[in-house]
Amino acid sequence: MLDLQAAMVYVVDDDARVRDALSGLLQSVGLRVSCFASALDFLCSPRPEVSSCVVLDLALPDLSGLELQRRLATSGGPPIVFITGNGDVPASVKAMKAGAVEFLPKPFGEDELLRAIEAALALDRASRERRSREQELRSRYERLTPREREILPFVVAGFANKQTAAELGTSEVTIGVHRGQIMRKMRARSLAELIRAADVLGVHRRELPAAEQASAKG
Repeated sequence: MLDLQAAMVYVVDDDARVRDALSGLLQSVGLRVSCFASALDFLCSPRPEVSSCVVLDLALPDLSGLELQRRLATSGGPPIVFITGNGDVPASVKAMKAGAVEFLPKPFGEDELLRAIEAALALDRASRERRSREQELRSRYERLTPREREILPFVVAGFANKQTAAELGTSEVTIGVHRGQIMRKMRARSLAELIRAADVLGVHRRELPAAEQASAKG
């Protein structure tokens, strides 16, 4: 379940009546709200590191809603729920293709908006958790020595210590020691867990020699 009190909803709409109405609605369900009359005002404002989304009007006095969406996409900005009074079908298609969570024509129901916001906040929370996990794995990877980083692609590719030693011109015992250090530093409890971490980090697995591949297939 989402922690609504920790989440933030940004409302960007040039109509003060819409901003007031949405602010009152969202606060009534326990959400924090910050309202802006223009896209530039929103872009210039500081944003806390919490789960968030943007309820964004399509037509704004400076940048359009679609242009703000493009700018946020380049910086990993929060998910967007579009609202519009124009019923612009081509714009709605562009918005959804660019990753908008929902496109709601005015007038829309309160429940409809709240469901869209809940979906956007869940999406943002999942994205933040994924980035946090990647950062943690990157931090662990950086603790590996250059030699351990060289050996890691062999380990996750399924090379035996003896095979890795032959490829790198060292002893099987040495590879075993490095392998243990890799598991410890990466905090991997199993080879499968280490493989998943390497995939997240984009570590390219080494390929088994052709003779070994043929043997494995046989």
